[in-house]
Amino acid sequence: MRHRNAGYKLGRNTSHRRALLRNLVTSIFLEDRVETTITKAKAVRPHVERLITLGKKGDVHSRRQALAFLQTREAVTRLFDTVAPRYGDRSGGYLRIVRTGWQRGDGAEKAFIELLGAEQVLDEKRQKRAEARAKRREELQKQIAEQEQAAEGGEEPKS
Repeated sequence: MRHRNAGYKLGRNTSHRRALLRNLVTSIFLEDRVETTITKAKAVRPHVERLITLGKKGDVHSRRQALAFLQTREAVTRLFDTVAPRYGDRSGGYLRIVRTGWQRGDGAEKAFIELLGAEQVLDEKRQKRAEARAKRREELQKQIAEQEQAAEGGEEPKS
């Protein structure tokens, strides 16, 4: 019986579970949105909430505590400079878990875990990706047109 044993084991030993959670939390702060399983998302939530509260304090001790948990200095600076100030007037509930479907291999339920208020940043990233994709498509169309012209003229295409 697991009476009074709170938390998720996630089918891993202690060090593996701790490393997994640290990596997920770091990714959330760097990317604003991560896709993972429902259980991992629920396990990560308290860690992210605690670190955002540390970020809202903003003192040196809080920064050192965040550095002890997060994997990279970039994640810590992003937490203290951009993420935590977003939630100055909010006393909790900084995350949203959105269920997306099922994983192909084992049928585990997948979800996005994302920071609230990050919609603008995510939209900007989405637009940049769409623009880059359109640019690549245009370049590819140009190359195809040049190859077709060269084929009609009897020349070998340039590569």
